[in-house]
Amino acid sequence: MTALAMESVMAAPAAIETDFDDQEILITLPSGAQTPDNPPQTARDAADRVQAYLTEARSLGDPRYLGYAQALLNSWPQERMTDRLHILSATLDQSLHRFDAARQQLTQVIQQSDDRSQTVQASLTLANLELVQGRYTPALDQCNQLATVFPGLIAGSCLAQVEARTGNPQTAYDTLLTLTNRASGADTTSLLWAEGTLADIAAQLGLVAAEQHWRRVLVLAPDDLYSRAQLADWLLNKGDPEAVIALTEQYEQVDSLAVIRAIAMKQLDHADADRLTAMLDERFAEARWRGNLLHQRDLARYALDVEGDNQTALSYARENWQDQREPLDTRLLLRAAEAAGDDAAITEVRAWLQRHNQTDARYPETRS
Repeated sequence: MTALAMESVMAAPAAIETDFDDQEILITLPSGAQTPDNPPQTARDAADRVQAYLTEARSLGDPRYLGYAQALLNSWPQERMTDRLHILSATLDQSLHRFDAARQQLTQVIQQSDDRSQTVQASLTLANLELVQGRYTPALDQCNQLATVFPGLIAGSCLAQVEARTGNPQTAYDTLLTLTNRASGADTTSLLWAEGTLADIAAQLGLVAAEQHWRRVLVLAPDDLYSRAQLADWLLNKGDPEAVIALTEQYEQVDSLAVIRAIAMKQLDHADADRLTAMLDERFAEARWRGNLLHQRDLARYALDVEGDNQTALSYARENWQDQREPLDTRLLLRAAEAAGDDAAITEVRAWLQRHNQTDARYPETRS
């Protein structure tokens, strides 16, 4: 989801207010925001702080923390960059959809580092990046490398994701489920990877077990916004908007969850639907004004399922799919293309799915 310049076809944002009193407080920054008088002194301190910012951004859905991480990395001398800092910088690049830059840094660590723990982390991060972009052959290479040097649930989850998206989801699910059940005493991180992957594959297969796996993830990590959004989307598609409302309570600051919540409220004719819609209108208008289109998937979903603007939805979904080809991205493009009557886009996606032998219960639009 790179910040791509696109012609805006939605309403223009309101005029930007510039006349403020000198003493007026315009915004309160998060308590963890970096201040100029406390820069880190060592590479380890710098890495710890960048990692904390990335964790906050992931758990709160607040992109300002990505800005704090970027500012710190920009000020850190290049000659003092460590393997860990390169990996964290690549993780930030991926979050900001600078995929080529992320890939370059991770490849450098894998090829040059003598620290096994860092090469393992770099391989895992690169495998995830390749999966997000639908580049399954290089993803498999990294997963195989990971399985060689760091066998276990995380490597098994990595391999299962590739296998599921390239023609063998049932085998991938069964293998990983057996591996997970046998992994007594596994650490929390490994269990999170396994349960999250099992949920994704179960949803791909259309299995009701998907919900159970996602809920296990949220018991272990309530702030896992990715899994919360996946579960909310699953519940919405299963026709349970009330459960979506409950699951997304107090998460309106997160675009992906707020959009799914708005869709559920619209379906229920909820009394609070207009307020949330107005808030999202303002939020997305500001993002377009700033040229900050990191969340084109959310913009497309909002245009399609809340505003009913099929052409705008298709524009954003198509641009998003150029960089991100996870199942939700693919399904959204198919739905938007179908709604807009764009047979060429549907044909393009079908051809890509066929090349990778990818099937998914969430892709009813691929059925002839």
